[in-house]
Amino acid sequence: MSESGRTHFGFSTVAEDEKASRVAGVFHSVAQRYDLMNDLMSVGLHRAWKAFAIDQAALRPGMRVLDVAGGTADLARAFARRVGPTGEVWLTDINASMLSVGRDRMVDEGALQPVVQCDAEHLPFPDAWFDRVTVAFGLRNMTHKEQALAEMRRVLRPGGKLLVLEFSKVWKPLERLYDVYSFQVLPRLGERVAGDASSYRYLAESIRMHPDQATLADMMRAARLGRVRWFNLSAGVVALHEGWRLD
Repeated sequence: MSESGRTHFGFSTVAEDEKASRVAGVFHSVAQRYDLMNDLMSVGLHRAWKAFAIDQAALRPGMRVLDVAGGTADLARAFARRVGPTGEVWLTDINASMLSVGRDRMVDEGALQPVVQCDAEHLPFPDAWFDRVTVAFGLRNMTHKEQALAEMRRVLRPGGKLLVLEFSKVWKPLERLYDVYSFQVLPRLGERVAGDASSYRYLAESIRMHPDQATLADMMRAARLGRVRWFNLSAGVVALHEGWRLD
């Protein structure tokens, strides 16, 4: 973000107040085919990445969990099974199209958990309310990442943990091959399956503009999270960061 009030939308630069609506357009477009495209573009690996994040959350019955930018509810549904009938899992997203898909999937599984459309930069929850907060593949789309991280930390109770699952910096020897896949194969796949090449071109660009592992860890520390660490998955294509609210 620059001092002139502009920010990145993929490789483009747009006004800060324009980014949210443009990101919304991307996800309105892909919502109905989002899960199918995840399977195709990651060759199913997104399921393993999410399973690792779910295990690292270390949930127990009765816990209260907030899934930020939870979209189609892959994590929220698994969380609901782990916290049981005495726990709560709040599924949130800023995008109504994505959230409606996630809500329907939760209901279909009998997981009658609260669903809230809200902005991660202005979470409508009390301080120190949740045992765990998660955000999977959503942070890079947020205009003010520092503010979103601060909000996630705010709603964590002392002793609670934030988990951020996101595309990251791939292992350098794989960069060229990864670029070919991202900028040539992925948009064509998006066009063929979802009828939308531009949204998947934005996806590839947004990944390149997202902070690398060490930078994101520093951002989490700046948001007053402690014991911050990360795990590289699939040679750094994805990383899981975690940090704790210690006070």
